Amino acid sequence: MNPLETLKSKIEEKSVTLGVIGLGYVGLPLSLTFLRQGVKVIGFDLDPAKISLLAQGKSYIKHIPSDELGKYVESGNFSATADFTRLNEPDTILICVPTPLTKNREPNLEYIEATGRAIAKAIRPGQLVILESTTYPGTTVEVLQPILEQSGLKAGIDYALAFSPEREDPGNPNFGTADIPKVVGGIDPASLQLACAIYGIAMKEVVPVSSTQAAELTKLLENIFRSVNIALVNELKVLCLRMGIDIFEVIKAASTKPFGYMPFYPGPGLGGHCIPIDPFYLTSKAREFDIPTKFIELAGEINTSMPYFVVQRVMEALNEHGKSLKGANILILGVAYKKEIDDDRESPSYKLMELLANKGAEIRYNDPYIPKLKRVRKYDLRLTSTPLTAENLATADCVLVATDHAAYDYDFILNNARLIVDTRNVFTGSSKTAGKVFMA
Repeated sequence: MNPLETLKSKIEEKSVTLGVIGLGYVGLPLSLTFLRQGVKVIGFDLDPAKISLLAQGKSYIKHIPSDELGKYVESGNFSATADFTRLNEPDTILICVPTPLTKNREPNLEYIEATGRAIAKAIRPGQLVILESTTYPGTTVEVLQPILEQSGLKAGIDYALAFSPEREDPGNPNFGTADIPKVVGGIDPASLQLACAIYGIAMKEVVPVSSTQAAELTKLLENIFRSVNIALVNELKVLCLRMGIDIFEVIKAASTKPFGYMPFYPGPGLGGHCIPIDPFYLTSKAREFDIPTKFIELAGEINTSMPYFVVQRVMEALNEHGKSLKGANILILGVAYKKEIDDDRESPSYKLMELLANKGAEIRYNDPYIPKLKRVRKYDLRLTSTPLTAENLATADCVLVATDHAAYDYDFILNNARLIVDTRNVFTGSSKTAGKVFMA
Protein backbone atom coordinates (compact mmCIF):
# COMPACT_ATOMS: atom_id res chain seq x y z
CA MET A 1 0.00 0.00 0.00
CA ASN A 2 1.45 3.40 -0.94
CA PRO A 3 1.80 6.12 1.74
CA LEU A 4 -1.26 8.10 0.66
CA GLU A 5 -3.45 5.00 0.65
CA THR A 6 -2.26 4.29 4.18
CA LEU A 7 -3.21 7.83 5.17
CA LYS A 8 -6.64 7.39 3.61
CA SER A 9 -7.22 4.28 5.72
CA LYS A 10 -6.16 6.07 8.91
CA ILE A 11 -8.54 8.94 8.20
CA GLU A 12 -11.41 6.54 7.54
CA GLU A 13 -10.67 4.76 10.83
CA LYS A 14 -10.30 8.12 12.68
CA SER A 15 -6.94 6.90 13.95
CA VAL A 16 -5.24 9.90 12.37
CA THR A 17 -3.20 12.41 14.40
CA LEU A 18 -3.68 16.07 13.52
CA GLY A 19 -1.02 18.77 13.74
CA VAL A 20 -2.11 22.42 13.91
CA ILE A 21 0.52 25.10 13.37
CA GLY A 22 -0.53 28.40 14.91
CA LEU A 23 -2.72 28.24 18.02
CA GLY A 24 -4.45 31.56 17.64
CA TYR A 25 -8.03 32.60 16.90
CA VAL A 26 -8.15 30.12 13.99
CA GLY A 27 -5.91 27.26 15.07
CA LEU A 28 -7.20 26.80 18.61
CA PRO A 29 -10.95 26.61 17.75
CA LEU A 30 -10.06 24.30 14.88
CA SER A 31 -8.12 22.04 17.23
CA LEU A 32 -11.05 21.92 19.62
CA THR A 33 -13.43 21.03 16.79
CA PHE A 34 -11.39 17.95 15.89
CA LEU A 35 -10.82 17.01 19.53
CA ARG A 36 -14.59 16.84 20.02
CA GLN A 37 -14.67 14.12 17.35
CA GLY A 38 -12.03 12.01 19.08
CA VAL A 39 -9.06 13.08 16.91
CA LYS A 40 -5.72 13.44 18.67
CA VAL A 41 -4.23 16.91 18.13
CA ILE A 42 -0.70 18.25 18.51
CA GLY A 43 -0.60 22.04 18.48
CA PHE A 44 2.51 23.94 17.40
CA ASP A 45 3.26 27.57 18.23
CA LEU A 46 6.33 29.76 18.76
CA ASP A 47 4.81 31.77 21.63
CA PRO A 48 6.06 30.27 24.92
CA ALA A 49 3.33 32.03 26.89
CA LYS A 50 0.61 30.34 24.82
CA ILE A 51 2.31 26.96 25.07
CA SER A 52 2.63 27.29 28.85
CA LEU A 53 -1.06 28.15 29.31
CA LEU A 54 -2.33 25.49 26.91
CA ALA A 55 -0.14 22.83 28.50
CA GLN A 56 -2.05 23.54 31.73
CA GLY A 57 -5.36 23.27 29.90
CA LYS A 58 -5.96 27.01 30.13
CA SER A 59 -7.44 28.95 27.23
CA TYR A 60 -6.32 32.51 26.57
CA ILE A 61 -9.22 33.18 24.18
CA LYS A 62 -12.52 34.31 25.70
CA HIS A 63 -14.87 32.06 23.69
CA ILE A 64 -12.72 28.90 24.05
CA PRO A 65 -13.67 27.21 27.37
CA SER A 66 -10.73 26.22 29.56
CA ASP A 67 -12.67 23.46 31.30
CA GLU A 68 -13.26 21.62 28.03
CA LEU A 69 -9.74 22.19 26.77
CA GLY A 70 -8.35 20.96 30.08
CA LYS A 71 -10.13 17.61 29.71
CA TYR A 72 -8.35 16.95 26.42
CA VAL A 73 -5.00 17.89 27.93
CA GLU A 74 -5.59 15.53 30.86
CA SER A 75 -6.60 12.68 28.54
CA GLY A 76 -3.50 13.19 26.41
CA ASN A 77 -5.53 13.89 23.27
CA PHE A 78 -4.26 17.46 23.08
CA SER A 79 -0.74 18.71 23.59
CA ALA A 80 0.93 21.99 22.70
CA THR A 81 4.59 22.35 21.81
CA ALA A 82 7.15 24.76 20.36
CA ASP A 83 9.27 21.83 19.14
CA PHE A 84 8.80 21.85 15.36
CA THR A 85 11.01 18.79 14.92
CA ARG A 86 7.91 16.86 16.02
CA LEU A 87 6.14 17.75 12.77
CA ASN A 88 6.83 14.22 11.55
CA GLU A 89 4.40 12.89 14.17
CA PRO A 90 1.01 14.10 12.86
CA ASP A 91 -0.53 12.50 9.78
CA THR A 92 -2.18 15.75 8.71
CA ILE A 93 -0.76 19.24 9.24
CA LEU A 94 -2.97 22.34 9.16
CA ILE A 95 -1.15 25.66 8.72
CA CYS A 96 -2.94 28.51 10.51
CA VAL A 97 -0.32 31.26 10.62
CA PRO A 98 -0.79 35.02 10.07
CA THR A 99 -0.59 36.61 6.63
CA PRO A 100 -0.14 40.34 7.33
CA LEU A 101 0.69 43.15 4.94
CA THR A 102 3.95 45.05 4.61
CA LYS A 103 4.05 48.80 5.24
CA ASN A 104 3.39 49.23 1.53
CA ARG A 105 0.28 47.00 1.68
CA GLU A 106 1.99 44.16 -0.12
CA PRO A 107 1.47 40.50 0.93
CA ASN A 108 3.87 39.38 3.65
CA LEU A 109 4.26 35.61 3.36
CA GLU A 110 7.19 35.26 5.77
CA TYR A 111 5.16 33.17 8.24
CA ILE A 112 3.97 30.77 5.55
CA GLU A 113 7.49 30.47 4.16
CA ALA A 114 9.06 29.88 7.58
CA THR A 115 6.42 27.28 8.40
CA GLY A 116 7.01 25.57 5.07
CA ARG A 117 10.73 25.33 5.79
CA ALA A 118 10.03 23.87 9.23
CA ILE A 119 7.72 21.24 7.73
CA ALA A 120 10.23 20.42 4.96
CA LYS A 121 12.81 19.49 7.59
CA ALA A 122 10.46 16.94 9.18
CA ILE A 123 8.00 15.84 6.49
CA ARG A 124 7.65 12.14 5.80
CA PRO A 125 5.83 10.12 3.12
CA GLY A 126 2.11 9.73 3.78
CA GLN A 127 1.42 13.15 5.31
CA LEU A 128 -1.23 15.64 4.23
CA VAL A 129 -0.39 19.36 4.45
CA ILE A 130 -3.23 21.90 4.27
CA LEU A 131 -2.74 25.66 4.22
CA GLU A 132 -5.56 27.61 5.90
CA SER A 133 -3.98 31.06 6.04
CA THR A 134 -5.71 33.60 3.82
CA THR A 135 -3.61 34.50 0.81
CA TYR A 136 -3.64 35.26 -2.91
CA PRO A 137 -4.48 32.65 -5.57
CA GLY A 138 -1.42 30.58 -6.37
CA THR A 139 0.33 30.70 -3.00
CA THR A 140 -0.10 26.99 -2.24
CA VAL A 141 1.49 25.78 -5.49
CA GLU A 142 3.81 28.72 -6.23
CA VAL A 143 5.20 29.38 -2.74
CA LEU A 144 4.47 26.56 -0.31
CA GLN A 145 4.86 23.52 -2.59
CA PRO A 146 8.40 24.37 -3.79
CA ILE A 147 9.54 24.90 -0.19
CA LEU A 148 8.07 21.57 0.91
CA GLU A 149 9.70 19.77 -2.01
CA GLN A 150 13.13 20.88 -0.86
CA SER A 151 12.70 17.81 1.33
CA GLY A 152 13.02 15.63 -1.76
CA LEU A 153 9.42 14.43 -1.50
CA LYS A 154 6.94 15.09 -4.31
CA ALA A 155 3.46 16.50 -3.78
CA GLY A 156 0.71 14.19 -4.98
CA ILE A 157 3.03 11.20 -4.86
CA ASP A 158 4.78 11.13 -1.49
CA TYR A 159 2.58 13.60 0.37
CA ALA A 160 -0.72 15.39 -0.30
CA LEU A 161 -1.19 19.15 -0.44
CA ALA A 162 -4.35 21.26 -0.25
CA PHE A 163 -5.76 24.65 0.65
CA SER A 164 -8.85 25.29 2.77
CA PRO A 165 -9.60 28.89 3.81
CA GLU A 166 -10.40 29.53 7.44
CA ARG A 167 -13.86 30.98 7.99
CA GLU A 168 -13.67 31.57 11.72
CA ASP A 169 -15.94 34.28 13.16
CA PRO A 170 -14.83 34.83 16.78
CA GLY A 171 -17.68 35.25 19.21
CA ASN A 172 -20.44 34.35 16.74
CA PRO A 173 -23.02 32.44 18.82
CA ASN A 174 -24.80 31.05 15.76
CA PHE A 175 -21.90 29.57 13.80
CA GLY A 176 -19.15 27.59 15.45
CA THR A 177 -16.23 26.18 13.49
CA ALA A 178 -18.00 22.88 12.78
CA ASP A 179 -21.15 24.64 11.49
CA ILE A 180 -19.45 26.66 8.76
CA PRO A 181 -19.15 24.85 5.41
CA LYS A 182 -15.49 24.05 4.64
CA VAL A 183 -14.24 24.94 1.17
CA VAL A 184 -11.38 22.67 0.05
CA GLY A 185 -9.11 22.66 -2.99
CA GLY A 186 -6.31 20.19 -3.68
CA ILE A 187 -3.32 20.23 -6.01
CA ASP A 188 -4.62 16.97 -7.52
CA PRO A 189 -7.65 14.67 -7.12
CA ALA A 190 -5.93 12.50 -4.48
CA SER A 191 -5.03 15.52 -2.33
CA LEU A 192 -8.57 16.86 -2.64
CA GLN A 193 -10.06 13.54 -1.62
CA LEU A 194 -7.84 13.23 1.43
CA ALA A 195 -8.44 16.83 2.51
CA CYS A 196 -12.20 16.44 2.17
CA ALA A 197 -12.02 13.23 4.19
CA ILE A 198 -10.11 14.77 7.10
CA TYR A 199 -12.45 17.76 7.32
CA GLY A 200 -15.41 15.44 6.95
CA ILE A 201 -14.59 14.03 10.38
CA ALA A 202 -15.26 17.34 12.13
CA MET A 203 -17.22 19.60 9.79
CA LYS A 204 -20.92 19.32 9.00
CA GLU A 205 -20.38 20.19 5.34
CA VAL A 206 -17.34 20.07 3.05
CA VAL A 207 -17.39 21.98 -0.26
CA PRO A 208 -14.80 20.74 -2.77
CA VAL A 209 -13.60 23.07 -5.52
CA SER A 210 -11.47 22.41 -8.59
CA SER A 211 -8.12 23.77 -7.40
CA THR A 212 -6.19 25.39 -4.58
CA GLN A 213 -6.37 28.67 -6.53
CA ALA A 214 -10.18 28.56 -6.57
CA ALA A 215 -10.25 27.90 -2.83
CA GLU A 216 -7.78 30.74 -2.18
CA LEU A 217 -9.87 33.19 -4.19
CA THR A 218 -13.09 32.08 -2.49
CA LYS A 219 -11.94 33.49 0.84
CA LEU A 220 -10.77 36.73 -0.75
CA LEU A 221 -14.11 37.19 -2.52
CA GLU A 222 -15.99 36.72 0.76
CA ASN A 223 -14.01 39.44 2.51
CA ILE A 224 -13.84 41.80 -0.47
CA PHE A 225 -17.64 41.60 -0.64
CA ARG A 226 -17.83 42.71 2.97
CA SER A 227 -15.16 45.39 2.60
CA VAL A 228 -16.86 47.00 -0.40
CA ASN A 229 -20.30 47.01 1.22
CA ILE A 230 -19.00 48.36 4.52
CA ALA A 231 -17.21 51.10 2.60
CA LEU A 232 -20.50 51.95 0.90
CA VAL A 233 -22.39 52.42 4.16
CA ASN A 234 -19.44 54.29 5.71
CA GLU A 235 -19.51 56.73 2.82
CA LEU A 236 -23.29 57.08 3.12
CA LYS A 237 -22.97 57.66 6.87
CA VAL A 238 -20.79 60.72 6.26
CA LEU A 239 -23.28 62.02 3.69
CA CYS A 240 -26.28 61.33 5.93
CA LEU A 241 -24.78 63.21 8.87
CA ARG A 242 -24.30 66.22 6.59
CA MET A 243 -27.88 65.89 5.30
CA GLY A 244 -29.42 65.36 8.73
CA ILE A 245 -30.62 61.84 7.92
CA ASP A 246 -30.21 58.87 10.27
CA ILE A 247 -28.28 56.24 8.28
CA PHE A 248 -29.30 53.51 10.71
CA GLU A 249 -32.98 54.31 10.17
CA VAL A 250 -32.38 54.04 6.42
CA ILE A 251 -30.59 50.69 6.77
CA LYS A 252 -33.41 49.36 8.94
CA ALA A 253 -36.00 50.43 6.39
CA ALA A 254 -34.03 48.98 3.47
CA SER A 255 -33.71 45.69 5.36
CA THR A 256 -37.45 45.16 5.10
CA LYS A 257 -36.99 44.31 1.42
CA PRO A 258 -37.11 40.49 1.28
CA PHE A 259 -34.82 40.16 -1.74
CA GLY A 260 -31.85 41.85 -3.39
CA TYR A 261 -30.55 43.54 -0.21
CA MET A 262 -28.65 42.62 2.92
CA PRO A 263 -27.69 45.07 5.67
CA PHE A 264 -24.17 46.27 6.43
CA TYR A 265 -23.44 48.79 9.17
CA PRO A 266 -21.02 51.71 9.40
CA GLY A 267 -18.46 52.09 12.16
CA PRO A 268 -15.22 53.80 13.20
CA GLY A 269 -13.12 51.74 10.76
CA LEU A 270 -12.36 48.13 9.99
CA GLY A 271 -10.76 45.65 12.36
CA GLY A 272 -9.86 42.00 12.64
CA HIS A 273 -7.30 40.05 10.69
CA CYS A 274 -9.46 39.59 7.57
CA ILE A 275 -11.34 42.51 6.06
CA PRO A 276 -8.68 45.25 6.51
CA ILE A 277 -5.98 42.99 5.03
CA ASP A 278 -7.28 40.26 2.73
CA PRO A 279 -8.54 42.42 -0.18
CA PHE A 280 -5.03 43.77 -0.73
CA TYR A 281 -3.73 40.25 -1.32
CA LEU A 282 -5.82 40.18 -4.48
CA THR A 283 -4.95 43.72 -5.60
CA SER A 284 -1.27 42.79 -5.39
CA LYS A 285 -1.74 39.61 -7.43
CA ALA A 286 -3.92 41.44 -9.98
CA ARG A 287 -1.01 43.76 -10.83
CA GLU A 288 0.85 40.76 -12.25
CA PHE A 289 -1.93 40.52 -14.83
CA ASP A 290 -2.11 44.29 -15.48
CA ILE A 291 -5.64 44.42 -14.10
CA PRO A 292 -6.52 47.41 -11.87
CA THR A 293 -8.83 46.54 -8.98
CA LYS A 294 -10.37 49.98 -8.54
CA PHE A 295 -13.41 48.85 -6.55
CA ILE A 296 -11.28 47.05 -3.97
CA GLU A 297 -8.77 49.86 -3.60
CA LEU A 298 -11.44 52.54 -3.30
CA ALA A 299 -13.22 50.55 -0.60
CA GLY A 300 -9.92 50.27 1.25
CA GLU A 301 -9.39 54.03 1.05
CA ILE A 302 -12.87 54.79 2.40
CA ASN A 303 -12.62 52.33 5.28
CA THR A 304 -9.11 53.51 6.17
CA SER A 305 -10.35 57.09 6.31
CA MET A 306 -13.05 56.44 8.92
CA PRO A 307 -10.89 56.91 12.05
CA TYR A 308 -9.91 60.34 10.70
CA PHE A 309 -13.58 61.18 10.26
CA VAL A 310 -14.34 60.06 13.83
CA VAL A 311 -11.54 62.24 15.24
CA GLN A 312 -12.94 65.19 13.30
CA ARG A 313 -16.34 64.53 14.89
CA VAL A 314 -14.72 64.41 18.34
CA MET A 315 -13.16 67.82 17.64
CA GLU A 316 -16.51 69.22 16.52
CA ALA A 317 -18.29 67.81 19.57
CA LEU A 318 -15.71 69.27 21.94
CA ASN A 319 -15.93 72.65 20.20
CA GLU A 320 -19.70 72.63 20.75
CA HIS A 321 -18.93 72.29 24.47
CA GLY A 322 -16.29 75.02 24.43
CA LYS A 323 -13.34 72.63 24.67
CA SER A 324 -10.39 72.05 22.36
CA LEU A 325 -9.07 68.59 21.55
CA LYS A 326 -5.58 69.51 22.73
CA GLY A 327 -5.42 68.69 26.43
CA ALA A 328 -8.84 67.03 26.42
CA ASN A 329 -9.34 63.83 28.40
CA ILE A 330 -10.79 61.22 26.04
CA LEU A 331 -12.16 57.91 27.36
CA ILE A 332 -12.49 55.31 24.59
CA LEU A 333 -14.97 52.49 25.15
CA GLY A 334 -13.88 49.27 23.48
CA VAL A 335 -10.58 48.12 21.98
CA ALA A 336 -11.77 44.78 20.59
CA TYR A 337 -12.45 45.13 16.87
CA LYS A 338 -16.06 43.98 17.40
CA LYS A 339 -18.36 43.40 20.35
CA GLU A 340 -18.27 40.46 22.75
CA ILE A 341 -14.74 39.27 21.88
CA ASP A 342 -11.25 39.81 23.26
CA ASP A 343 -9.64 40.10 19.82
CA ASP A 344 -7.97 43.45 19.15
CA ARG A 345 -6.20 42.60 15.88
CA GLU A 346 -6.20 45.58 13.50
CA SER A 347 -8.76 47.31 15.74
CA PRO A 348 -9.63 50.86 14.62
CA SER A 349 -9.46 51.85 18.29
CA TYR A 350 -5.67 51.81 18.08
CA LYS A 351 -5.69 54.22 15.16
CA LEU A 352 -8.17 56.44 17.00
CA MET A 353 -5.88 56.53 20.05
CA GLU A 354 -2.89 57.37 17.88
CA LEU A 355 -4.66 60.19 16.04
CA LEU A 356 -6.14 61.67 19.21
CA ALA A 357 -2.84 61.50 21.10
CA ASN A 358 -1.01 63.11 18.18
CA LYS A 359 -3.42 66.04 18.45
CA GLY A 360 -2.59 66.47 22.14
CA ALA A 361 -5.46 64.61 23.79
CA GLU A 362 -5.01 62.55 26.95
CA ILE A 363 -6.14 58.98 26.22
CA ARG A 364 -7.76 56.41 28.48
CA TYR A 365 -9.72 53.32 27.51
CA ASN A 366 -12.06 50.72 28.94
CA ASP A 367 -12.68 47.23 27.62
CA PRO A 368 -14.13 44.49 29.85
CA TYR A 369 -12.40 41.80 27.75
CA ILE A 370 -8.99 43.44 27.27
CA PRO A 371 -7.60 44.52 30.67
CA LYS A 372 -4.19 45.53 29.29
CA LEU A 373 -2.96 46.68 25.91
CA LYS A 374 -0.01 44.63 24.78
CA ARG A 375 2.31 45.43 21.93
CA VAL A 376 0.62 44.71 18.60
CA ARG A 377 1.89 44.87 15.03
CA LYS A 378 1.75 48.67 14.63
CA TYR A 379 1.28 49.97 18.17
CA ASP A 380 2.86 49.75 21.60
CA LEU A 381 0.57 51.74 23.91
CA ARG A 382 0.86 49.62 27.08
CA LEU A 383 -2.25 51.11 28.71
CA THR A 384 -4.46 49.51 31.37
CA SER A 385 -8.23 49.50 31.20
CA THR A 386 -9.79 52.32 33.22
CA PRO A 387 -12.63 51.21 35.53
CA LEU A 388 -15.98 52.42 34.23
CA THR A 389 -17.03 54.33 37.34
CA ALA A 390 -19.27 57.36 37.57
CA GLU A 391 -16.24 59.46 38.51
CA ASN A 392 -14.14 58.31 35.57
CA LEU A 393 -17.00 58.97 33.17
CA ALA A 394 -17.66 62.39 34.63
CA THR A 395 -14.01 63.47 34.49
CA ALA A 396 -13.70 62.61 30.80
CA ASP A 397 -14.17 65.55 28.48
CA CYS A 398 -15.47 63.10 25.90
CA VAL A 399 -16.48 59.43 25.98
CA LEU A 400 -15.92 57.82 22.58
CA VAL A 401 -17.91 54.64 21.92
CA ALA A 402 -15.75 52.55 19.56
CA THR A 403 -17.00 49.03 20.37
CA ASP A 404 -20.58 48.35 21.45
CA HIS A 405 -20.04 45.56 24.00
CA ALA A 406 -23.29 44.31 25.54
CA ALA A 407 -21.55 44.40 28.92
CA TYR A 408 -21.74 48.19 28.93
CA ASP A 409 -24.56 49.81 30.88
CA TYR A 410 -25.41 52.53 28.39
CA ASP A 411 -27.95 54.24 30.64
CA PHE A 412 -25.25 54.51 33.31
CA ILE A 413 -22.81 55.91 30.75
CA LEU A 414 -25.36 58.40 29.42
CA ASN A 415 -26.27 59.61 32.91
CA ASN A 416 -22.67 60.17 34.01
CA ALA A 417 -20.75 61.26 30.92
CA ARG A 418 -20.56 64.92 29.99
CA LEU A 419 -20.17 64.36 26.27
CA ILE A 420 -20.40 61.22 24.11
CA VAL A 421 -19.35 60.54 20.54
CA ASP A 422 -21.16 57.42 19.37
CA THR A 423 -19.79 55.45 16.38
CA ARG A 424 -22.09 52.44 16.92
CA ASN A 425 -25.59 53.92 17.24
CA VAL A 426 -26.10 52.69 20.79
CA PHE A 427 -27.74 55.90 22.03
CA THR A 428 -30.30 56.42 19.31
CA GLY A 429 -33.84 57.40 20.28
CA SER A 430 -33.16 58.61 23.82
CA SER A 431 -34.57 62.01 24.73
CA LYS A 432 -31.60 62.48 27.09
CA THR A 433 -29.11 62.55 24.22
CA ALA A 434 -29.86 66.05 22.99
CA GLY A 435 -26.70 68.15 23.13
CA LYS A 436 -24.78 65.35 24.82
CA VAL A 437 -24.43 62.64 22.16
CA PHE A 438 -22.85 63.24 18.77
CA MET A 439 -23.03 60.52 16.13
CA ALA A 440 -19.88 59.64 14.21
